[in-house]
Parts: sequence; C-alpha cells; structure tokens
Amino acid sequence: MTQVPQNLKYTEDHEWVRTEADGSVIIGVTDHAQHQLGELVYVELPDAGRKVARGDAMAVVESTKAASDVYAPLAGVVVEANPALASQPELVNNDPYGEGWLLRLRPDSATDLAALKDSTAYTQLLAAGD
Repeated sequence: MTQVPQNLKYTEDHEWVRTEADGSVIIGVTDHAQHQLGELVYVELPDAGRKVARGDAMAVVESTKAASDVYAPLAGVVVEANPALASQPELVNNDPYGEGWLLRLRPDSATDLAALKDSTAYTQLLAAGD
C-alpha cells in the first residue's frame, strides 16, 4: 500500500510539497513515484538560486529502469538541494517523505500551493490509476 501522508500537498506528476515554518517548501517524489521508478542510482538537482516556473523540469531521477524528470509544483527560487542524495540516491526509495527529500524552494506565491491536491484527492488519483 502506498503511503500518502495527510500533512502534505501533492501533484498529478507525483511530487509532494511540505510547507515549512519560514514559508519555504520542501519538495520530493511520492512513495508511489519511487515504487514506479524502481531503485534510484542517480539524482540530478538544481543549484541554489535557480528560478523555476511551475511545471518546469527542475530535477532528474535516474533508476535502473529509466531517467525521469521531476517537475516544479510551484514557481519560485531554489533555496537548497538535498546534499545527501549525491552519494545516497537510494534515500528517495528508502524514505521518500523524510531523508529522501529533493529540494527546498522559496515559492513566488502562496496561492500556487492552494492549487495542489490534498491527501484525499491524491489518494483518489492513485485509485483511479492516475
């Protein structure tokens, strides 16, 4: 059974977003996505300071099966990328909602966050077979 934490927001492309106390957001790929991808062997993340538009390809995750783009769920500026993933890409598989986070973003607008799915809507998307 795929984990879908209730305190996060989700995209149809299977990214998750968690709002931090300072207004930044942490972004990662969902448990469903990491299962679909298979064992990750490489993660390419953007540099801090990079500006991304909503829907832009902002990172690449490469597994033993294929390479896949990760899309920006919000417009904003990258504050930091998860440095642990350079040497331990498998953290995304082992702990997608914890140590396997991809990056921290400072969103341009809080209203973009409201457009994302809550856990109930994301669970319904998964049940429908995306």
